[in-house]
Amino acid sequence: MGFDYLINNLVKSADERFMREFYYIIIDEADSVLLDSASTPLVISGAPRVQSNLYDMADFFVRTLKEDVDYEVEEKNVWFTEKGLLYAEEYFGIDNIFAEEYFEIYRHLVLALRAHKIIEKGTEYMITDNGEVALIDASSGRMLKGVKLRGGQHQALECKENLEITQENRSMASITYQNFFSMFPKMAGMSGTIYDAREELYDVYGKKVVVIPTNNPVQRVDCPDWYFSDSEKQFEAAIKLAVKKHEIGQPVLIVTTMISDTEIISHLLVKEGIAHSVLNANNAFWEADIIKEAGQMGAMTVATSMAGRGTDIKLGPGVKELGGLAVIGVGRMLNIRDERQARGRSGRQGDPGYSRFLVSLEDDIVEKGTDPEKLKKYIDGTKRISERKIKRIVNGAQRTNEEMGVTNRKNSKDYDVVLQLERKLMYETRDTLLDGGTVERQKLMEIAKDNIEEFLRENKNLDYATLNRFLLDNVSYRMEKESGLINLSNKTRVKAYILARVERSLDEKQEAIGSEQGMNDFIRVSALSAIDEAWIEQVDYLQQLQGAVAGRSSAQRNLMFEYQGEALESFRKMESRIKRNIIRNVLLSEVSLDKKNKLRIILP
Repeated sequence: MGFDYLINNLVKSADERFMREFYYIIIDEADSVLLDSASTPLVISGAPRVQSNLYDMADFFVRTLKEDVDYEVEEKNVWFTEKGLLYAEEYFGIDNIFAEEYFEIYRHLVLALRAHKIIEKGTEYMITDNGEVALIDASSGRMLKGVKLRGGQHQALECKENLEITQENRSMASITYQNFFSMFPKMAGMSGTIYDAREELYDVYGKKVVVIPTNNPVQRVDCPDWYFSDSEKQFEAAIKLAVKKHEIGQPVLIVTTMISDTEIISHLLVKEGIAHSVLNANNAFWEADIIKEAGQMGAMTVATSMAGRGTDIKLGPGVKELGGLAVIGVGRMLNIRDERQARGRSGRQGDPGYSRFLVSLEDDIVEKGTDPEKLKKYIDGTKRISERKIKRIVNGAQRTNEEMGVTNRKNSKDYDVVLQLERKLMYETRDTLLDGGTVERQKLMEIAKDNIEEFLRENKNLDYATLNRFLLDNVSYRMEKESGLINLSNKTRVKAYILARVERSLDEKQEAIGSEQGMNDFIRVSALSAIDEAWIEQVDYLQQLQGAVAGRSSAQRNLMFEYQGEALESFRKMESRIKRNIIRNVLLSEVSLDKKNKLRIILP
């Protein structure tokens, strides 16, 4: 629906619009939609950009950098140090990497740095059998077909993996989940795990969470977590527990956080001689069939956190008497909601069930959020650590990750505030034109006057060649001798002459079209084209700008302030571009009437 909204505001005529006014929306799996998916905005990509040759150069440069010398990493953020920026300027032979003319170089360096140091293979993306970079849904573990990272980040990953770099497309329209769903006057949703995020839901969407009692009493036994210093002991204990359950015929679902962990568990089960099914992003096609059998007597299933979200796993005959489905979680998950979702695979609709999580200091979430050097002595056994301290470290890492998720979603919304204001203005303007509005002749002349004044300000030492170039590019393809007789030092005379040429060109268009209504339709099409072209460029630029400003934290700058300042300056430039292109489209387009008396317009 979010993409439908964006497409609905890219149509070229009122007849192509297909959405009605927003009123009430009901969202299933609301935590997945409103929270887990809300860190990344919806983006429609379209017209291809000129393919950059900077990806390879930036990738090679980033491979030469040293951590804590040339760049610093903190949680899911990475930025260049002052030394790293000086090194980049020296490497590329430039004076100021933040200068406007070097924006593309800096953008590609940030993309390459993020590709190597932040975006993880196996958890956030994978390489398909076809040699393509495929993103992985963090909340479900599923492979996201046809979805790419925006702003050139996908191409940076392809370069990192030495794959063929695909075409980078421009972002044509964008909106965050938060701003999209906030457009509905009434909103409701359902989720089994959203209560843990009730405060964020109220802060962002203004919605309260109401807990509805279960239809039948919960009989699942949620056992206390087991804590280990290293992954070897953790996996060994998980297999022993799984085998113990399997020996009595109880179905077992082993849930992991990473694809690589499912493969390790599978290998250990093979060594035990236990037949099992593996469900991860590599074989998500079989998800329904695998999950359907997960509750049968003696079934052994290994899965990432995608384990049939929202699906009731039916228990086979005799399974209830054995204690129902046993869920064994290996590794601390990204947040408590994901763990509750995993536990919830068992004990559905009042069935009996069992769940237990086994975590260690080598869990992915702990390694990301904790200094590995501090943990090394505990992991290799050179120093003893209590279970209580392991619990504190592991649970602390999860809390940090949850807080980081909240921050990322807040940043995503904050970045979109600027775009939301501009988007509202642009969409309202488009709707006015689509619904029959036009630009009156007086307004066209005012716009032309603004364009001429801007041209004269930019060319204080005007010469005849520059004047003629402006006339040919913006007013008329016809050269006139009189333009060479004007006193260029008299700006008032120059301005009056260009305005007279504009008036004459408008009269010629009016005469060629032959009707007031036809002229209004022509102006409307010309204005829409100018608005759409400039808006697409603006959306694309702001998408790139978000990534580019992220690296400026090295200079202790307020990133949001930096972004908003540059976005405002960019919007002013876009306004000038729209005005210039409206007049250009009206004056330089070729207009004719076909046999059915319909306008045929060829824009310049």
